[in-house]
Amino acid sequence: MSSQHYFTAQPESKTDEREITASLRGKSYRFVTDAGVFSKGHVDEGTRLLIETVEFPASGLICDLGCGYGPIGLVAADQSPACMVHLVDVNARAVALAERNLELNNVTNAEVFLGDGFAPLPAGNYHLILTNPPIRAGKKVVYPLVEEAYQRLEPGGRLCLVIRTKQGAKSMEKHMASLFGNVATLAKDKGFRILQSVRASQ
Repeated sequence: MSSQHYFTAQPESKTDEREITASLRGKSYRFVTDAGVFSKGHVDEGTRLLIETVEFPASGLICDLGCGYGPIGLVAADQSPACMVHLVDVNARAVALAERNLELNNVTNAEVFLGDGFAPLPAGNYHLILTNPPIRAGKKVVYPLVEEAYQRLEPGGRLCLVIRTKQGAKSMEKHMASLFGNVATLAKDKGFRILQSVRASQ
């Protein structure tokens, strides 16, 4: 068993590309996946629940933080054509796949960035930040991402994330509430929760 995780910057696992399809928000999408990225065989249930639950804005800037091969950001861009979507991941293989998947699905209002957290993204604040965070990396990795997300949201902007109920959902709720002053559970299914916090309007 490899000690590497999908949040490794340069996966060393042997490439094993495949194409999968997924029906999301009533539409069929195609994704090229590979070894060394998260949930290569199918769109995982947590990601699917986040995509199906979130309310996408009619316009503005959206961020898919830790995009993997791109399902969340790709669907957000496709469903919100007046928005611009930034996808970002530390995993170089995932970023290359996300770029290919945008082309494969004819999505043009999105751009993919390689790097850690928000560091490679251009300046500006987001209307919506979406993430299926790398919980296995631990709180020392995940909680700073949530804190930085708060800083990168415009007033009234939303952070929506998915987390397993048994992998720290309650402590994540408390952390988000302490940062934002609010947190809501938008959905619960198959052991996952969708949490949302809204940055207060100034």
